[in-house]
Amino acid sequence: MAFYTYMLRCSDGSYYTGHTDDLDLRLSQHQRGEIRGYTEKRRPVAIVWSETFPSRDEAFAAERQVKGWSRAKKEALIRGDRDMISQLAKKPILRYAASASSTAARDERKGAASKAPPPAIVLVRPQLGENIGKAARAMLNFGLTDLRLVSPRDGWPNPAAGPAASGADLVLERARVFGSVAEAVADCPFVFATTVRKRGLVIPVVSPEEAAREIHGHDGPSAILFGAERSGLETDEVALAGRIVTVPVNPDFRSLNLAQAVILVAYEWSKHVALAVPTEGDAAEPRAPHEHLEGLIEQLYGALEAADYFHPPDRTPTTKNTIRTILTKAGWSTREVQALRGIVRALAEPRAQRKRRSPAEE
Repeated sequence: MAFYTYMLRCSDGSYYTGHTDDLDLRLSQHQRGEIRGYTEKRRPVAIVWSETFPSRDEAFAAERQVKGWSRAKKEALIRGDRDMISQLAKKPILRYAASASSTAARDERKGAASKAPPPAIVLVRPQLGENIGKAARAMLNFGLTDLRLVSPRDGWPNPAAGPAASGADLVLERARVFGSVAEAVADCPFVFATTVRKRGLVIPVVSPEEAAREIHGHDGPSAILFGAERSGLETDEVALAGRIVTVPVNPDFRSLNLAQAVILVAYEWSKHVALAVPTEGDAAEPRAPHEHLEGLIEQLYGALEAADYFHPPDRTPTTKNTIRTILTKAGWSTREVQALRGIVRALAEPRAQRKRRSPAEE
């Protein structure tokens, strides 16, 4: 069975990345607005790139990688310009070879990180479908996909979960339902229970950060328990855990909703794996060529001379060098240089003044 990672160009010019095991069906669902979330109000969409993988894990890993890329890098991928991708990212495209196993792919993403599998998130007696969806969204933000539900109040599947998940369909599709906590964690030798009360149990209490380190230090599956929205976990359910996880919060206001609790723990776990960071590296635009920067500098010099800025005259060379240094060391992109040139022009010659000029003067 093949799995696909794909990219769509939306009607507003933006890009959407996803994965599926039926590309034609998923594309038609996007076109009809059946996929709630990003593409629903950005139709029509057009597929601009796709790649096949032997497992869902590899397809999902590729989706997460491409989603973190800058627009320039995505468009290089669409063109098949691998040299440009390498230049923009300084790392090879999609390191997940079709012949590699999902475990090997995960190890490559983590580098020297632990080999422990990602923990299962166990929601015990969750009440609202919306809260399950929000928890799934929080999980997928930080690379977790194993969602287990113990006796959800309104049954499962729950139609209210999908919209609240905001595109985290993979997590909801994989969710499994159990009749008890013991059944839900039967395959997990390492269990953590989130609660603010120790309930008289002699169990070590750790922070989310400490729990994350322990999970990565284990060589077997782990599970993290979250109780119902109003009542939390029962004492006999906490007793199944080897650690209690408590978030340090304001003692005068301890209220956390379910998704907030999940995202805190998931974030701490994610700090030990290689997730994309859109604000670093990939998102940076290439620096403008020197000739573009030189054009901005000369334009600014001219505007300042017209405004009689350079005074006294014998300080003009020093002042110009200071201005040049300020603009040169900033590392502007071509787009930013163009924006600055527009600003200088608008200040030097306001729009009303330009409109009064005759065509001959232009």
